[in-house]
Amino acid sequence: MANDASTVFDLVILGGGSGGYAAALRGAQLGLDVALIEKDKVGGTCLHRGCIPTKALLHAGEIADQARESEQFGVKATFEGIDVPAVHKYKDEVISGLYKGLQGLIASRKVTYIEGEGRLSSPTSVDVNGQRIQGRHVLLATGSVPKSLPGLEIDGNRIISSDHALVLDRVPKSAIVLGGGVIGVEFASAWKSFGSDVTIIEGLKHLVPVEDENSSKLLERAFRKRGIKFNLGTFFQKAEYTQDGVKVTLADGKEFEAEVLLVAVGRGPVSQGLGYEEAGVAMDRGYVLVDEYMRTNVPTISAVGDLVPTLQLAHVGFAEGILVAERLAGLKTVPIDYDGVPRVTYCHPEVASVGITEAKAKEIYGADKVVALKYNLAGNGKSKILKTAGEIKLVQVKDGAVVGVHMVGDRMGEQVGEAQLIYNWEALPAEVAQLVHAHPTQNEALGEAHLALAGKPLHSHD
Repeated sequence: MANDASTVFDLVILGGGSGGYAAALRGAQLGLDVALIEKDKVGGTCLHRGCIPTKALLHAGEIADQARESEQFGVKATFEGIDVPAVHKYKDEVISGLYKGLQGLIASRKVTYIEGEGRLSSPTSVDVNGQRIQGRHVLLATGSVPKSLPGLEIDGNRIISSDHALVLDRVPKSAIVLGGGVIGVEFASAWKSFGSDVTIIEGLKHLVPVEDENSSKLLERAFRKRGIKFNLGTFFQKAEYTQDGVKVTLADGKEFEAEVLLVAVGRGPVSQGLGYEEAGVAMDRGYVLVDEYMRTNVPTISAVGDLVPTLQLAHVGFAEGILVAERLAGLKTVPIDYDGVPRVTYCHPEVASVGITEAKAKEIYGADKVVALKYNLAGNGKSKILKTAGEIKLVQVKDGAVVGVHMVGDRMGEQVGEAQLIYNWEALPAEVAQLVHAHPTQNEALGEAHLALAGKPLHSHD
């Protein structure tokens, strides 16, 4: 293995996804000499196979729904179907533009970018392309891949992962989605908009089960109205091919058949065979273990993103990567409050939240110390204009701060910015209530909810 001993980087990053490239950009900005190693394309899962392409598909689906429903707004339009190649062209143009911009940022910050499959070779080095890249510190950011279940083989044809779904050359006539979490409900929503007959199988008792139960129930109600079918509370047993599709059998014997089966049971860390254990890095079920400053048990190694057991969100990866870069540059850093990270599921309607659920709040503070308020979007002018239904639910510690904001409705993801300020700044309902929100906006619904919680409701009943 060739070794250029004259070049020792301040930071060597293995993986160019959200966490890795954020650390590279911030580190270089702070004067660190950074090497970034990526085997595929900088931007990782989020840009190429996750956040960006899925949201492009969902937006295309939204346009399809608007065309179908245009007459209720007094607009006569004809919906002629989905041009799948054109949808992919639109999606790929979005990705391409962002990818070129990111490449430009990496170059402008003078990050040494190395394309190749890297492997940790010591606590201070990574081997790639026949060379040993030395660093005073190494950041592991190798991300995640779609998971499956024991005995369930993803073939890329009838039984597919989210990676395959993003490049599918057709709209499936019917689809079973195994998993009712974020990935599952987003694809179910997009495919329904495209015209598929969709059934979601979720072993837990609600869709988006990590969200507040009220949000889950609102989404389930909305999906029923849209004709998206789902089976809750019974786990998957087996899948088998039929003459022209797939049959899924559940533990209770129920059977479902469709053209394709999308396996959306989560994502697992990419860590096998990369030299982590050999370098002494502590791991659990494939995840690299870190402290609140993203430090592993090896002093010269940190880890971020989907590789560590924190929220699998691109913006969490950004924050973790920035934290590592700033810590290594000697700046004072503050651990991430993961409850304070905004979470959005971009289905139709959207589910957005920040803070803790009502159930969690009662567990922490006691049931008698928790106040919950629901504000129905029926009282919000802009939501009526958009013809979207839903609610904003606030969870408050009695006589104290708002500790949870949970929203369901079209475009609610755009409201989560203010919601995260409310949670992270430990705002009291009365403090938010005195702020003036623009009318008519959906953002106004957040203000109205806090007016109501502060005891002075305007467009809602006492």
